[in-house]
Amino acid sequence: MDPALDHLYEAAIIETIRRFEATGSPVITDGEQRKYHNFWTYCVDGLENTTPEGFIIPFSAGHSRRMPMLKEGPFRYRIYADYYLETAMRYTNLPVKQAVISPSALSLMYPPHEIEGYSRDQFIEDLLNEHETEVRRCLHKGAHKVQIDFTEGRLALKIDPTGRLLDSFIDLNNMALSRFNSDELSRIGVHTCPGGDRDSTHSADIDYSQLLPKLFQLKAKNFYIAFSGEKDRLRILNMIRAHLKPDQKVFIGVTSPINPEVERPEHICDLILEAAEFIPVEQLGTTDDCGFSPFCDDISTTRETAFAKIAARVQGTALASSILSGIAQSCTS
Repeated sequence: MDPALDHLYEAAIIETIRRFEATGSPVITDGEQRKYHNFWTYCVDGLENTTPEGFIIPFSAGHSRRMPMLKEGPFRYRIYADYYLETAMRYTNLPVKQAVISPSALSLMYPPHEIEGYSRDQFIEDLLNEHETEVRRCLHKGAHKVQIDFTEGRLALKIDPTGRLLDSFIDLNNMALSRFNSDELSRIGVHTCPGGDRDSTHSADIDYSQLLPKLFQLKAKNFYIAFSGEKDRLRILNMIRAHLKPDQKVFIGVTSPINPEVERPEHICDLILEAAEFIPVEQLGTTDDCGFSPFCDDISTTRETAFAKIAARVQGTALASSILSGIAQSCTS
């Protein structure tokens, strides 16, 4: 990152936090303003032992994103996300959720061939150690929740319809999650979506039924699931109900960042009430389907639209909470 731009990033963070607070959201983020290139490779961008010829992520709009590829060991993060968290917490008293990238996403950095003197097994051990370090640093700094971005879950099924790649991702992420105790896991969540970049996705054509049963095998206690952009929502809610464990909570996406239309709070309220017919209220929360600008050059969604959508989410959630509270009171009176 160019130090000359540091004051601009700082200003962007401050403005983002102020506008996020103004939406009334009880938990905020810094908008990932400082993650430079993107949410996926922020922790490894600029590593000298990588090349740019890594894994390609194709999007339906016709463009693609490319990961760096590891050319020699050892694997180490260049920056941990608690750096962003610490900055954000200086400017707000509200709880802050911090997003981090999953081990499974970064596992795609290892080349198809074996790196001489640095086996894949050693890479995986180093990767898990770095991920654990990042999550623990965020928890120690006071993150309200640490959200592990697992956008590659649905993409894995597109790459490998047999499901073996997805299974390997689930196993790897569970190896990471198993390093945390129950109290720590209560502050850790997993996000899944079909991707969102320049008003397009990388895997919306993959049926959720292939992912959700595996997703809830993860040892996390919180799940952030893209939902509002899905067509067959009742079927998805049925799947969530079938696989959600009693100690898990699901936050359904009620706004679509790649849809330019701002959702009405009443529409969001209806989505939540619909979900509450399938998911116990105490296990139900709301979120946005995905990040609003996950890559530094994605300007398809304006800041005004993003914050209007967040405000609508807050208002719609409040409407639904009021209705559901009234129903609960009438049932016990």
